[in-house]
Amino acid sequence: MQEHDLSWVRTEMALAQSAPRSEAGAFAWGRKNLFATPLNSLMTAIAIVAVAWFLPKILNWLLFDAVWTGTDRTACLTTEQGGQLPVGWSGACWPFVINRFGYFMFGRYPIDERWRVILTGILFIGLLIPLLIPRVPFKGLNAVLIFGIFPVVAYILLLGGVFGLPHVETSLWGGLMVTLVLSYVGIAVSLPLGIILALGRRSRMPVVKLLSVIFIETVRGVPLVTVLFMAAFMLPLFVPPGVTFDKLLRALIGVALFASAYMAEVIRGGLQAIPRGQYEGADSLGLGYWQKMGLIVMPQALKLVIPGIVNSFISLFKDTTLVLIISMFDLLGTVKQSISGDPTWATPQTAKTGYVFAALIFWAFCFGMSRYSMFMERRLDTGYRR
Repeated sequence: MQEHDLSWVRTEMALAQSAPRSEAGAFAWGRKNLFATPLNSLMTAIAIVAVAWFLPKILNWLLFDAVWTGTDRTACLTTEQGGQLPVGWSGACWPFVINRFGYFMFGRYPIDERWRVILTGILFIGLLIPLLIPRVPFKGLNAVLIFGIFPVVAYILLLGGVFGLPHVETSLWGGLMVTLVLSYVGIAVSLPLGIILALGRRSRMPVVKLLSVIFIETVRGVPLVTVLFMAAFMLPLFVPPGVTFDKLLRALIGVALFASAYMAEVIRGGLQAIPRGQYEGADSLGLGYWQKMGLIVMPQALKLVIPGIVNSFISLFKDTTLVLIISMFDLLGTVKQSISGDPTWATPQTAKTGYVFAALIFWAFCFGMSRYSMFMERRLDTGYRR
């Protein structure tokens, strides 16, 4: 072959070129996601109009027309020009939230002992953040600390009665503190118990399967309110004479059992989605039942149902407000009690502000769980890369 026959061959790599303007940048993203079709364009236009209409009103009420200082409800009242009678409200009454913030966070927990709650929160955050960051090593040790050691330390710090710490009755607990305690215990117990119930429902042993089905269907067939009433008032009837259960402990048991029944069905859905070949492959390797489930099947099933698991966690976090019916005051309960029980702030506008504040706190926690769920889905989606 002659040398001139090879003249068309490239002797160096082509330089990388930027993407066309029509395929990259904010304009391309908007065209692809907001105006891809006529219906998509119509929905985008409606959303823009709705935001333009409602957002300024919301911001005015929350921030610009709101009152930020004051000692009682009169600071938030507006008057007619030249008159003295209140005619309305200019905006949110944030002095109410500022004045009652400690109560919203800790309930009636003694002020001099609130450092114990704060220390418990710092320990929890310090253990939770490394557990959530995938690159941080020693995940096994971290899990043992947050699910094994931390509950004991938190119990000692919050309840007291040992090591010179004054005893604080759980009837004095309240606010966001109770919400987080109920949520933490419910999440920490419902996931492993839900796994056991899901495996029990799929078991080949008739007795185990029957008991799991009875528990799951019974608990799922009644509302959480009923479960809390049962835990608060009927559970003491089933324990030996002289044995008493704290009301908070009874609520924790009821919430955890209720959440575990729903968690079991979520995990069972993941187990059913695993191809039969995975089970057969594990059997061909000579793995026992628990090895097969722990090393092969369950990791894949949990990865598939991450959205369902997090959805159950979010529902559990919001359902903690129902403990108000058994005379326990979580975040929403303390807000409601402050509105109705304190004549200094008992007005419709302070009620709106208090409920908005509680809603923002719940939204922040639920949104954080949702975003972390999406992050973990993307990170673990190794088998279906596009």
